[in-house]
Amino acid sequence: MRIAMLVEEMYEEIELLYPLFRLREEGFTIDIVGTDKGKEYKGKHGYPTVSDLASSEVRADDYDAVIIPGGYSPDKMRRCPDTIRFVKDMNNKGKLIAAICHGPWMMASCCDLRGKKVTGFFSIKDDLVNAGADYVDSEVVVSGNLITSRGPQDLTAFTKEIIKALKA
Repeated sequence: MRIAMLVEEMYEEIELLYPLFRLREEGFTIDIVGTDKGKEYKGKHGYPTVSDLASSEVRADDYDAVIIPGGYSPDKMRRCPDTIRFVKDMNNKGKLIAAICHGPWMMASCCDLRGKKVTGFFSIKDDLVNAGADYVDSEVVVSGNLITSRGPQDLTAFTKEIIKALKA
């Protein structure tokens, strides 16, 4: 199975790295996808990650899932039309979209959240509710093809649910 992991400036390092390594341990292929290919993106704490591909190069048909880490990067991701297109296409095809912390901001821009239960960092609750979601304060929420979590403290539950969904 192939997974796209989105990256952009100011990502939360642990929310990218923990699922990345854990999913690789499970045998999944992961492409780091940024606005630009081969760019070094800096995390909130200065740790660099280089993108394998640009969002303009990826297609939903080539992936089983997309993971959206938090930090401040989702606000920057939402500014790239190709990244929005990719996540929208993944959602329209019913493929797994997993987002943690501020990651659900992308869902608010790309997914029909009406009637879906989601969680995320408390400060984006209003954005999610205004996008039609039913906000739940829980470590991990699964609603159809969407998996969401609140933040780094929930990474174990978040990643377990991703693995469970992909192996189902």
